[in-house]
Amino acid sequence: MTKRTILTGLAIAAGAAGAIGVAAALRARGDDPPRGRYDDELLNTPALAPEVIEVTSDDGARLRVHAYGPADGDVIVLSHGWTCNIEYWYPQINALAGEYRVIAYDQRGHGGSEIGPKRFSTDLLADDLAAVLAAVVPEGRTAVIAGHSMGGMSIMAWAARYPDQVRRYAGAVLLANTGSHRLVPDSKLIPMPARAPAMPVIAGRMLLGAPLPLPRTKLVRAALQDRVMCRYATPEQVEFASNIIFDCPPRVRGKWGVVLSRLDLRAAFDHLDVPTSVLAGECDNLTPPVHAERLAEALEQAGVLDHFEVIPKTGHLSNIEAARRFNTELLRLAEKSRALVETG
Repeated sequence: MTKRTILTGLAIAAGAAGAIGVAAALRARGDDPPRGRYDDELLNTPALAPEVIEVTSDDGARLRVHAYGPADGDVIVLSHGWTCNIEYWYPQINALAGEYRVIAYDQRGHGGSEIGPKRFSTDLLADDLAAVLAAVVPEGRTAVIAGHSMGGMSIMAWAARYPDQVRRYAGAVLLANTGSHRLVPDSKLIPMPARAPAMPVIAGRMLLGAPLPLPRTKLVRAALQDRVMCRYATPEQVEFASNIIFDCPPRVRGKWGVVLSRLDLRAAFDHLDVPTSVLAGECDNLTPPVHAERLAEALEQAGVLDHFEVIPKTGHLSNIEAARRFNTELLRLAEKSRALVETG
């Protein structure tokens, strides 16, 4: 790939990266991102007020952690993806917190979680998830742990780094729109000719690590829908997602982008030994279905694949674009986890 092609790709990504970017000028003014009242009730702020749980990670960084639903309910822990935050999980919190204890946390540097002193790495993702699980899963109980995109990578990193914790804390796992390796070569974020070679890692690292401040414009929202979501996403879903994604600081996005461009988490499959489901989006350009297929194959070989599905007419944000299907799978795993406990 020539230098000109790389630069052209980065220019094209100015629109696509808007799905991953931030309006720095708005943040500098202190403006809050606009939050509408949606006709789709799953997208609205939950009626239940969250319980704020104090969690400090291994290096002293404070993490923002919210719990919704009954304290004695079966636990579901939600780990969000790159450039998102707790609010990203409103479609799940609204649907499930009436019966379940739904826990969501901000990844390092996202939302209200501190950046901390350590260099960003997959080990840090694992450490933060370990700290959250230790704080929210009661002794003698387990949780359904669900991760979207980088959140799924957090689960894989945790299983590889803390294999002795997997069965202690996880009754079941859901990996959605995620991958274990080859994120850059297999990405379709930038439109390329059919016979073009895979994007070189160095070019992908430039793209993912670029802290591009972009405005909240109709063009950027259109790029988000076209390259990150799917043409079938509703205007409300696009608005909901963009409000959250634009709120991520560019520096945090860039630093985590570099980590994602290098990651290889295949070691997780030696230790992820609980029932695990894999969901993908048919139109996902960030983590195309080939990633989910690899995950499913590895999990099947390990004997723990519970369900694999490519959701039609869905892009990268399956928990928003196909929220009801996503929630159905979470509920199924929660019921299966409970049954396994009851039968011993």
